[in-house]
Amino acid sequence: MVSEERPPPFRPLGERLRDRTPGIPATAGMVAANVLVFAAMLAAGAGLWHTPNQVQLAWGANFGPATKDGEWWRLVTAMFLHFGLVHLAMNMLALWDGGRLVERMYGHGRFLAIYVAAGLTGNLASLIAQGDRAVSGGASGAIFGVYGALMVFLWRERENLHVAEFRWLFWGAAGFTAATIAFGLLVPGIDNAAHLGGLAAGALTGATLAVPLTRSRVRRTPRLAAAAVLLAAWAGMLTHVPAPRYDWSEEMAARGGIREFLAEDARIAAQWQALLDQGRRDGMSFEELAGRIESQVVDRYERNFEDLASIHLDPAAPSAPTVEALRRYAELRRDASRDLAEAIRDKDVGRARAALEKAKRADALAGKAPRPPPPQR
Repeated sequence: MVSEERPPPFRPLGERLRDRTPGIPATAGMVAANVLVFAAMLAAGAGLWHTPNQVQLAWGANFGPATKDGEWWRLVTAMFLHFGLVHLAMNMLALWDGGRLVERMYGHGRFLAIYVAAGLTGNLASLIAQGDRAVSGGASGAIFGVYGALMVFLWRERENLHVAEFRWLFWGAAGFTAATIAFGLLVPGIDNAAHLGGLAAGALTGATLAVPLTRSRVRRTPRLAAAAVLLAAWAGMLTHVPAPRYDWSEEMAARGGIREFLAEDARIAAQWQALLDQGRRDGMSFEELAGRIESQVVDRYERNFEDLASIHLDPAAPSAPTVEALRRYAELRRDASRDLAEAIRDKDVGRARAALEKAKRADALAGKAPRPPPPQR
C-alpha cells in the first residue's frame, strides 16, 4: 500500500507575520502622531467636530496658492491634519486595521517608506486636481497607500496562502478601497484625488520594496519596473502642477494690510467724533477746531489711504475686491474730513453738512466692502 504524502496545512497569515515581526511601532507611532496633532489643535482653539479652513492653513494644510508659493512642506504636514473628530477616527481605525498587517509584511522601515511615499503622492495629486480651490488635509492618501501595498503583497503571495484567507483579506481590502472611492464620488468635500494617488503610490512602492513571505527570492525585474513607474509618475506630476492664479505671499500681506487699515480707521473715526464733541462742549474756536481736524484726522486719513494704495495685488487674488473697495472708502473719507475742516474755517454750515453727508456715504460704502472669502475645503 502506497501512502500519499500530503502538504502541510497552511498556518494563518497573522501568526506567520507575528512570528517574523512581533511589534508594530511604526503603525502605533503614526496613529499617536495624528492624535497628538489633533489634540494640540484643539488646545489651540480648533473645533472638535469641524475646524475652519483658516486654522487648517495655519497648521500646514495643503492649499494650492500657499504650497506652490514655496511652502512645499505642506505636502508633508497636511498628512497629520484632520478636520474633525469623525474624520480623525475613521482614518485612524483604517490605519490601525491595515497598518498592523502591512508593517509586519514589509518591516518597520519599509512600512514608513510606503506610508510617506503614498501620503506625498496623494497630496501632490490633490494639488493638481484641486488647483487653487480647496484646502486639503488628512492621512487618507497615506492610508490608501497602505492598503495598496497590502493588496500587492497578498496577490504576490497568493500561492502561499490558504485560498479562503486570501479571498477574505484581498477582496476585503479591495472592497474597502472601492467603496470609499465610490463614496467620495457621491459626497462633496472628499479628496478622491489624494485617495487614488496614494493607492497607486502605495501599490508601486510595495512592489518595489517587496519582502517574500517564504524564503523564496523576489525577482528583480518587477521591482525595477515598479520603481521606474513610480519615479515617472512623480516626474510627470511635478511637471504638471498648474501655476497659481495669484501670489499667496502678496495675498497674505494684503490681508495683514487690510487688518491694519481697519484698526487705524476705527481709531481715526473715534478721534474725529471726539473732536466734534469737544468743540461743542468747550466752545473751541472755528480756526482751532479746523486745525485740529486737519492735523489729527485729515493727515492720518491721508497716510492710511497711502498705505492702502501701496498694496499691489493680482486681480485674481481673493482680497483684490476688498482692497479696491476700501481704497474708494478711504479716499471719500479723507476728502470728507478735509471738506469739513475747510467749511468750519469758513463758517460755512451748508458745506459742513455736505461734508458730514459725504462721510456717511463713505461709511455705507465700507459696510458693503466684500471681505476676502475663506478657501474652500
